[in-house]
Amino acid sequence: MVEGFEFGIGLKPETPWNDYLETLEQQRTGINIPEGFVPATFLVADVDGEIIGRTSIRHTLNDYLARYGGHIGYGVLPQHRRRGYATEILRQSLVVARAVGVDQTLLTCDDDNISSAAVIETCGGRLDSLVDTAPGVQPRRRYWID
Repeated sequence: MVEGFEFGIGLKPETPWNDYLETLEQQRTGINIPEGFVPATFLVADVDGEIIGRTSIRHTLNDYLARYGGHIGYGVLPQHRRRGYATEILRQSLVVARAVGVDQTLLTCDDDNISSAAVIETCGGRLDSLVDTAPGVQPRRRYWID
């Protein structure tokens, strides 16, 4: 986990890679989804064969995602930031979201994450609201993209 950012969602060091890939495929197709999760497509972004970021595109929202998480969670590894990759990852994620039936896409970010807010706004995000998460924790910005 880097800066509170879990790159491989649910990936544990002891998990065989093929088992992890099977779990992701089941999540994409809605099979054996753990409690609290929804069907989602997990993709990585690479440049010249090096993984630079990832995205998780949730096909639906549960109560938690509707308030705090949104349809898309994306990230770029620290050493690859400030090169436009996050914007491209989000743009491509929106294409996938539309392909799985998400017409209005909810995205969230911490209120103090100016870089993520700028990426979301660049991709057409309209600020809807700020929601409190927990005492002493940054509120979350909630954005919608049509």
